[in-house]
Amino acid sequence: MRIKNKIVLFCLLGAMLLTAGIAYGQDEDREGSKDHPLISRYLGSIIIYYEIREFDEYVLPLAGKLEEGKLSKSQDLEGKVTRITYKAPEGRSTLEIYRNYELSLKRAGFEVLFSCAKEGCGEGNYYWPDLFCDLNPLFEGGAKDMLRGEDRYQRYLSAKLSRPEGDVYVSLYVSLGHRSYPAVQLDVIEVKPMETGLVVINTEEALAGAIAKAGHIAIYGIYFDTDKAEVKPESKPVLEKIVKLLQQNPNLKLYVVGHTDNVGDLTYNMELSQARADAVVKMLISKYNADAKQLKAYGVGPLLPVASNKTEEGRAKNRRVELVEQ
Repeated sequence: MRIKNKIVLFCLLGAMLLTAGIAYGQDEDREGSKDHPLISRYLGSIIIYYEIREFDEYVLPLAGKLEEGKLSKSQDLEGKVTRITYKAPEGRSTLEIYRNYELSLKRAGFEVLFSCAKEGCGEGNYYWPDLFCDLNPLFEGGAKDMLRGEDRYQRYLSAKLSRPEGDVYVSLYVSLGHRSYPAVQLDVIEVKPMETGLVVINTEEALAGAIAKAGHIAIYGIYFDTDKAEVKPESKPVLEKIVKLLQQNPNLKLYVVGHTDNVGDLTYNMELSQARADAVVKMLISKYNADAKQLKAYGVGPLLPVASNKTEEGRAKNRRVELVEQ
Protein backbone atom coordinates (compact mmCIF):
# COMPACT_ATOMS: atom_id res chain seq x y z
CA MET A 1 0.00 0.00 0.00
CA ARG A 2 1.28 3.48 -0.69
CA ILE A 3 2.53 5.47 2.30
CA LYS A 4 2.43 9.22 2.40
CA ASN A 5 5.11 10.60 0.17
CA LYS A 6 6.38 14.03 -0.55
CA ILE A 7 4.05 15.45 -3.17
CA VAL A 8 5.80 16.34 -6.40
CA LEU A 9 4.62 19.78 -7.37
CA PHE A 10 6.40 21.83 -9.97
CA CYS A 11 5.99 24.15 -12.90
CA LEU A 12 8.37 24.87 -15.70
CA LEU A 13 10.76 27.73 -15.04
CA GLY A 14 12.45 30.38 -17.10
CA ALA A 15 10.69 31.23 -20.32
CA MET A 16 8.01 28.62 -19.77
CA LEU A 17 5.58 30.63 -17.64
CA LEU A 18 2.00 30.04 -16.75
CA THR A 19 0.59 32.74 -18.27
CA ALA A 20 -12.99 22.72 -30.06
CA GLY A 21 -12.00 22.97 -35.00
CA ILE A 22 -8.51 24.17 -35.36
CA ALA A 23 -8.23 27.81 -36.30
CA TYR A 24 -4.81 28.52 -37.72
CA GLY A 25 -5.12 32.26 -37.31
CA GLN A 26 -6.48 32.23 -33.75
CA ASP A 27 -4.84 34.39 -31.10
CA GLU A 28 -6.56 32.85 -28.07
CA ASP A 29 -6.48 29.38 -26.54
CA ARG A 30 -8.93 26.86 -27.84
CA GLU A 31 -12.12 26.91 -25.80
CA GLY A 32 -12.00 24.54 -22.84
CA SER A 33 -8.25 23.97 -23.08
CA LYS A 34 -5.57 24.57 -20.47
CA ASP A 35 -1.94 23.78 -19.75
CA HIS A 36 -1.15 20.48 -18.10
CA PRO A 37 -0.87 21.05 -14.31
CA LEU A 38 2.70 19.72 -14.28
CA ILE A 39 4.05 21.41 -17.40
CA SER A 40 3.35 24.93 -18.53
CA ARG A 41 3.70 26.41 -21.99
CA TYR A 42 6.50 28.32 -23.66
CA LEU A 43 5.77 32.01 -23.02
CA GLY A 44 3.49 33.49 -25.65
CA SER A 45 2.24 30.17 -27.03
CA ILE A 46 -1.42 29.53 -27.86
CA ILE A 47 -3.26 26.22 -27.55
CA ILE A 48 -4.76 25.24 -30.90
CA TYR A 49 -5.52 21.58 -30.16
CA TYR A 50 -6.38 19.88 -26.87
CA GLU A 51 -7.61 16.47 -25.80
CA ILE A 52 -7.67 14.33 -22.66
CA ARG A 53 -8.40 10.63 -22.37
CA GLU A 54 -8.72 9.30 -18.84
CA PHE A 55 -7.36 5.91 -19.85
CA ASP A 56 -5.84 5.03 -23.19
CA GLU A 57 -2.79 3.51 -24.81
CA TYR A 58 0.19 5.45 -26.11
CA VAL A 59 3.30 4.48 -28.07
CA LEU A 60 6.33 6.38 -26.75
CA PRO A 61 9.18 6.74 -29.26
CA LEU A 62 12.56 5.68 -27.89
CA ALA A 63 14.51 5.84 -31.14
CA GLY A 64 14.49 8.11 -34.14
CA LYS A 65 15.66 5.70 -36.78
CA LEU A 66 12.84 4.63 -39.01
CA GLU A 67 12.77 1.14 -40.47
CA GLU A 68 10.12 0.49 -43.09
CA GLY A 69 7.96 3.24 -41.67
CA LYS A 70 8.25 2.02 -38.08
CA LEU A 71 10.22 3.06 -35.03
CA SER A 72 13.12 0.77 -34.25
CA LYS A 73 12.41 1.14 -30.51
CA SER A 74 9.36 2.28 -28.54
CA GLN A 75 7.50 1.68 -25.28
CA ASP A 76 3.79 0.90 -24.95
CA LEU A 77 2.13 2.89 -22.17
CA GLU A 78 -1.34 2.94 -20.63
CA GLY A 79 -2.86 5.65 -18.48
CA LYS A 80 -4.26 9.17 -18.60
CA VAL A 81 -3.20 10.85 -21.84
CA THR A 82 -3.19 14.64 -22.28
CA ARG A 83 -2.31 15.99 -25.76
CA ILE A 84 -1.74 19.68 -26.43
CA THR A 85 -0.65 21.37 -29.65
CA TYR A 86 0.76 24.87 -29.20
CA LYS A 87 1.32 27.59 -31.75
CA ALA A 88 4.54 29.18 -30.48
CA PRO A 89 5.53 32.83 -31.13
CA GLU A 90 6.94 33.66 -34.54
CA GLY A 91 10.61 34.56 -34.55
CA ARG A 92 11.54 32.01 -31.89
CA SER A 93 13.74 29.15 -33.02
CA THR A 94 12.81 25.53 -32.45
CA LEU A 95 16.14 25.12 -30.63
CA GLU A 96 15.29 27.87 -28.13
CA ILE A 97 11.85 26.41 -27.42
CA TYR A 98 13.19 22.87 -27.18
CA ARG A 99 16.03 23.85 -24.79
CA ASN A 100 13.61 25.61 -22.45
CA TYR A 101 11.47 22.51 -22.20
CA GLU A 102 14.46 20.21 -21.87
CA LEU A 103 16.10 22.26 -19.10
CA SER A 104 12.88 22.68 -17.14
CA LEU A 105 12.01 18.99 -17.36
CA LYS A 106 15.45 18.04 -16.05
CA ARG A 107 15.18 20.53 -13.19
CA ALA A 108 11.83 18.99 -12.28
CA GLY A 109 13.40 15.53 -11.98
CA PHE A 110 12.54 14.06 -15.39
CA GLU A 111 14.96 11.62 -16.98
CA VAL A 112 15.39 12.06 -20.72
CA LEU A 113 14.91 8.64 -22.32
CA PHE A 114 15.52 9.62 -25.93
CA SER A 115 16.12 12.72 -27.99
CA CYS A 116 16.79 13.50 -31.62
CA ALA A 117 17.18 16.50 -33.86
CA LYS A 118 17.01 17.36 -37.56
CA GLU A 119 17.50 14.36 -39.84
CA GLY A 120 18.34 12.27 -36.76
CA CYS A 121 14.60 12.02 -36.15
CA GLY A 122 14.07 10.61 -39.64
CA GLU A 123 14.47 11.97 -43.13
CA GLY A 124 11.88 13.05 -45.63
CA ASN A 125 9.66 16.10 -45.38
CA TYR A 126 6.68 15.54 -43.06
CA TYR A 127 7.82 12.00 -42.32
CA TRP A 128 8.24 12.14 -38.53
CA PRO A 129 4.92 13.90 -37.77
CA ASP A 130 3.07 11.54 -40.07
CA LEU A 131 4.58 8.46 -38.46
CA PHE A 132 4.16 9.82 -34.95
CA CYS A 133 0.50 10.68 -35.47
CA ASP A 134 -0.14 7.32 -37.10
CA LEU A 135 1.16 5.64 -33.93
CA ASN A 136 -0.85 7.95 -31.69
CA PRO A 137 -3.76 9.30 -33.76
CA LEU A 138 -5.13 12.70 -32.84
CA PHE A 139 -8.88 13.12 -32.64
CA GLU A 140 -8.64 15.78 -35.33
CA GLY A 141 -6.33 14.99 -38.21
CA GLY A 142 -5.82 18.67 -39.01
CA ALA A 143 -3.68 19.10 -35.91
CA LYS A 144 -0.99 17.04 -37.58
CA ASP A 145 -0.65 19.65 -40.33
CA MET A 146 0.55 22.16 -37.74
CA LEU A 147 3.60 20.00 -37.02
CA ARG A 148 4.75 19.49 -40.59
CA GLY A 149 7.90 21.29 -41.62
CA GLU A 150 11.48 20.81 -42.80
CA ASP A 151 13.57 18.08 -41.21
CA ARG A 152 16.38 20.49 -40.31
CA TYR A 153 14.18 22.31 -37.77
CA GLN A 154 12.59 19.38 -35.96
CA ARG A 155 13.51 18.29 -32.44
CA TYR A 156 12.07 15.58 -30.20
CA LEU A 157 12.48 14.13 -26.73
CA SER A 158 10.77 11.57 -24.53
CA ALA A 159 11.23 11.74 -20.75
CA LYS A 160 10.10 10.04 -17.55
CA LEU A 161 9.41 11.15 -13.99
CA SER A 162 9.27 8.29 -11.47
CA ARG A 163 6.69 8.81 -8.68
CA PRO A 164 5.25 6.44 -6.05
CA GLU A 165 1.74 7.41 -7.13
CA GLY A 166 2.47 6.59 -10.77
CA ASP A 167 5.14 7.45 -13.35
CA VAL A 168 4.72 10.38 -15.72
CA TYR A 169 6.02 10.33 -19.30
CA VAL A 170 6.43 13.29 -21.62
CA SER A 171 6.61 13.22 -25.40
CA LEU A 172 7.71 16.56 -26.88
CA TYR A 173 8.01 17.44 -30.56
CA VAL A 174 9.01 20.92 -31.76
CA SER A 175 9.04 21.91 -35.41
CA LEU A 176 8.95 24.95 -37.64
CA GLY A 177 5.60 24.41 -39.28
CA HIS A 178 5.06 25.13 -42.94
CA ARG A 179 2.93 28.08 -41.85
CA SER A 180 6.19 29.79 -40.76
CA TYR A 181 5.77 29.71 -36.98
CA PRO A 182 7.02 27.10 -34.49
CA ALA A 183 4.63 24.38 -33.37
CA VAL A 184 4.89 22.26 -30.21
CA GLN A 185 3.23 18.90 -29.62
CA LEU A 186 3.27 18.15 -25.90
CA ASP A 187 1.86 14.78 -24.79
CA VAL A 188 1.79 13.83 -21.10
CA ILE A 189 1.05 10.25 -20.11
CA GLU A 190 0.29 9.55 -16.46
CA VAL A 191 0.62 5.83 -15.94
CA LYS A 192 -2.14 4.52 -13.70
CA PRO A 193 -4.35 1.46 -13.40
CA MET A 194 -7.60 1.40 -15.30
CA GLU A 195 -10.59 2.33 -13.17
CA THR A 196 -11.83 -0.83 -11.50
CA GLY A 197 -15.32 -1.73 -10.46
CA LEU A 198 -16.75 -1.27 -13.96
CA VAL A 199 -17.04 -5.04 -14.29
CA VAL A 200 -18.12 -6.84 -11.13
CA ILE A 201 -19.03 -10.36 -10.15
CA ASN A 202 -22.78 -10.05 -10.53
CA THR A 203 -23.93 -13.15 -8.65
CA GLU A 204 -23.00 -14.97 -5.48
CA GLU A 205 -23.08 -18.12 -7.64
CA ALA A 206 -20.11 -16.75 -9.59
CA LEU A 207 -18.27 -16.16 -6.32
CA ALA A 208 -19.06 -19.68 -5.14
CA GLY A 209 -17.94 -21.17 -8.43
CA ALA A 210 -14.60 -19.34 -8.36
CA ILE A 211 -13.90 -20.39 -4.76
CA ALA A 212 -14.90 -23.99 -5.44
CA LYS A 213 -12.58 -24.14 -8.44
CA ALA A 214 -9.49 -22.32 -7.13
CA GLY A 215 -10.03 -22.22 -3.37
CA HIS A 216 -9.83 -18.43 -3.34
CA ILE A 217 -10.82 -15.32 -5.27
CA ALA A 218 -9.35 -11.83 -5.42
CA ILE A 219 -11.85 -9.04 -4.75
CA TYR A 220 -11.19 -5.61 -6.25
CA GLY A 221 -14.56 -4.07 -5.42
CA ILE A 222 -13.79 -3.33 -1.75
CA TYR A 223 -12.39 0.18 -1.47
CA PHE A 224 -10.29 2.06 1.07
CA ASP A 225 -8.72 5.49 1.13
CA THR A 226 -4.92 5.61 0.92
CA ASP A 227 -3.29 4.47 4.17
CA LYS A 228 -6.65 3.92 5.86
CA ALA A 229 -8.66 0.87 6.89
CA GLU A 230 -12.21 2.23 6.80
CA VAL A 231 -14.31 0.43 4.19
CA LYS A 232 -15.77 2.97 1.77
CA PRO A 233 -19.53 3.06 1.01
CA GLU A 234 -19.03 2.18 -2.66
CA SER A 235 -17.97 -1.31 -1.49
CA LYS A 236 -21.59 -2.15 -0.68
CA PRO A 237 -22.46 -4.19 -3.85
CA VAL A 238 -19.60 -6.62 -3.32
CA LEU A 239 -20.15 -6.92 0.43
CA GLU A 240 -23.81 -7.79 -0.15
CA LYS A 241 -22.84 -10.58 -2.54
CA ILE A 242 -20.37 -12.01 -0.04
CA VAL A 243 -23.05 -12.13 2.64
CA LYS A 244 -25.52 -13.81 0.30
CA LEU A 245 -22.84 -16.36 -0.56
CA LEU A 246 -22.35 -17.13 3.14
CA GLN A 247 -26.08 -17.29 3.86
CA GLN A 248 -26.70 -19.70 0.99
CA ASN A 249 -23.74 -21.85 2.05
CA PRO A 250 -23.86 -22.01 5.88
CA ASN A 251 -21.08 -24.59 6.00
CA LEU A 252 -18.71 -22.40 4.01
CA LYS A 253 -16.00 -20.74 6.07
CA LEU A 254 -13.72 -18.05 4.63
CA TYR A 255 -10.51 -16.28 5.48
CA VAL A 256 -10.75 -12.62 4.55
CA VAL A 257 -7.16 -11.78 3.63
CA GLY A 258 -5.82 -8.26 3.19
CA HIS A 259 -3.00 -7.62 0.69
CA THR A 260 -0.89 -4.53 -0.07
CA ASP A 261 1.82 -3.57 -2.55
CA ASN A 262 5.44 -3.30 -1.36
CA VAL A 263 5.67 0.50 -1.19
CA GLY A 264 6.77 1.52 2.30
CA ASP A 265 7.80 -0.32 5.43
CA LEU A 266 7.01 -4.03 5.68
CA THR A 267 5.76 -3.82 9.25
CA TYR A 268 3.46 -0.94 8.37
CA ASN A 269 2.01 -2.81 5.39
CA MET A 270 1.47 -5.96 7.44
CA GLU A 271 -0.43 -3.96 10.06
CA LEU A 272 -2.45 -2.09 7.44
CA SER A 273 -3.46 -5.29 5.63
CA GLN A 274 -4.58 -6.84 8.92
CA ALA A 275 -6.56 -3.72 9.83
CA ARG A 276 -8.31 -3.76 6.46
CA ALA A 277 -9.17 -7.43 6.72
CA ASP A 278 -10.52 -6.82 10.24
CA ALA A 279 -12.60 -3.89 8.96
CA VAL A 280 -14.16 -6.00 6.21
CA VAL A 281 -15.08 -8.81 8.59
CA LYS A 282 -16.47 -6.36 11.14
CA MET A 283 -18.65 -4.67 8.54
CA LEU A 284 -19.91 -7.96 7.11
CA ILE A 285 -20.98 -9.02 10.61
CA SER A 286 -22.26 -5.76 12.09
CA LYS A 287 -23.90 -4.16 9.08
CA TYR A 288 -24.80 -7.09 6.82
CA ASN A 289 -25.56 -9.73 9.49
CA ALA A 290 -23.00 -12.29 8.37
CA ASP A 291 -22.36 -15.21 10.74
CA ALA A 292 -19.14 -14.52 12.64
CA LYS A 293 -18.35 -18.23 12.75
CA GLN A 294 -17.86 -18.23 8.98
CA LEU A 295 -15.21 -15.50 8.85
CA LYS A 296 -11.64 -14.94 10.02
CA ALA A 297 -9.44 -11.97 9.11
CA TYR A 298 -5.75 -12.08 8.28
CA GLY A 299 -3.30 -9.64 6.75
CA VAL A 300 -0.29 -10.71 4.72
CA GLY A 301 0.90 -7.30 3.50
CA PRO A 302 2.99 -7.53 0.32
CA LEU A 303 4.05 -11.15 0.80
CA LEU A 304 1.79 -12.72 -1.84
CA PRO A 305 1.87 -10.48 -4.93
CA VAL A 306 0.02 -11.44 -8.09
CA ALA A 307 2.01 -9.00 -10.27
CA SER A 308 5.29 -7.12 -10.26
CA ASN A 309 5.45 -4.17 -7.89
CA LYS A 310 7.73 -2.35 -10.32
CA THR A 311 4.80 -0.77 -12.17
CA GLU A 312 1.72 1.10 -10.97
CA GLU A 313 -0.50 -1.38 -12.79
CA GLY A 314 1.15 -4.24 -10.93
CA ARG A 315 0.92 -2.50 -7.58
CA ALA A 316 -2.79 -1.86 -8.16
CA LYS A 317 -3.36 -5.59 -8.71
CA ASN A 318 -1.51 -6.40 -5.51
CA ARG A 319 -3.68 -4.08 -3.41
CA ARG A 320 -6.66 -6.37 -2.88
CA VAL A 321 -8.81 -8.41 -0.53
CA GLU A 322 -9.02 -12.16 -1.11
CA LEU A 323 -11.58 -14.67 0.05
CA VAL A 324 -9.85 -17.96 0.85
CA GLU A 325 -11.69 -21.16 1.69
CA GLN A 326 -10.82 -22.44 5.16
